[in-house]
Amino acid sequence: MKKSVLPALVAAAVVIGAPAIAADLAPVYKAAPPPVAYNPWDVAVGGGLMTDYNFRGISQSDRTAAVTAYFEGRFNPTKDIQWYAGAVGTSVKLATDPAAEIDLYGGVRMTWDKWTLDLGAMYYLYPGERQVDGVWITAPPAGNTTLTQTDFWEIYGKLTWAPTDNWTFGVAGYYADSWLNTGADGTYGALTLKYTGTALPSGWNWYVSGELGHYWLGTTDLLFTTTNVVVYSDLTGTTGAELPSYTTWNAGIGFTYKALTLDLRYYDTDLSEAECNILTGDPSAALTAPVFVNNTATVGASNWCGQAFIGKLTFDTTLSAIK
Repeated sequence: MKKSVLPALVAAAVVIGAPAIAADLAPVYKAAPPPVAYNPWDVAVGGGLMTDYNFRGISQSDRTAAVTAYFEGRFNPTKDIQWYAGAVGTSVKLATDPAAEIDLYGGVRMTWDKWTLDLGAMYYLYPGERQVDGVWITAPPAGNTTLTQTDFWEIYGKLTWAPTDNWTFGVAGYYADSWLNTGADGTYGALTLKYTGTALPSGWNWYVSGELGHYWLGTTDLLFTTTNVVVYSDLTGTTGAELPSYTTWNAGIGFTYKALTLDLRYYDTDLSEAECNILTGDPSAALTAPVFVNNTATVGASNWCGQAFIGKLTFDTTLSAIK
């Protein structure tokens, strides 16, 4: 009898303890954390210092240093769509002597897989301009004169493809129906290429990139006069100056560290100094013998469109990155 009691007690203990053991092994379910609130709004800000402000191959700061700053508001209704609007201010030294260049722009960026499409419009504003006409303001050595104001609109589309983390290819087009308010249409097309290298041990990243662009410029609806008093006269519908189209290119290397970027770049165009003078009205253009550019004669030679090596240090961040 005693022999049968011990196994029975053991068996009873196992049966009684089984539920406790099973409970210890069962998973413990906890309530899921509340979803993180999604904020579709963001703001990007930045600024920079450059040894020369070069825009599509042509100096906008008379080959001297310039500063720039921008502000851009962003709204992301989905992760693949971003609406944006912003403003860029840059110091300039142009023929009409504006206080600055202010670019107001807006558009939408759409992303799918490895592609990004950016569609938008930009207004180039040059506050404080004045006309150089040889009477009210002394004309420069080459006799260049200017319009009263050169503000204008432009629409654009940019498509980029990033097949890998290293390579990015792009194509872009820009169109203005009155380039620099001359009445001449202007279409700029560009191909871009960028290779982003492996991050350096110091935390710096690096890239090399380049652009090949061509500017198709039309005929102004403003007529050159023969009096040498006012170059442009508001006679719409007349045969104006046939502006020279041109090709431009740039290539460079850049280094990034957190929000900082140092870009070192070479720029050039195929414009002659006479063609450059026609497009810019460069106040510092050298006086030359008359040279015909299409149907327009000029006696100025400008170096604003030639070879340039430019260094640029910029800072870019967003409010979401700061938080």
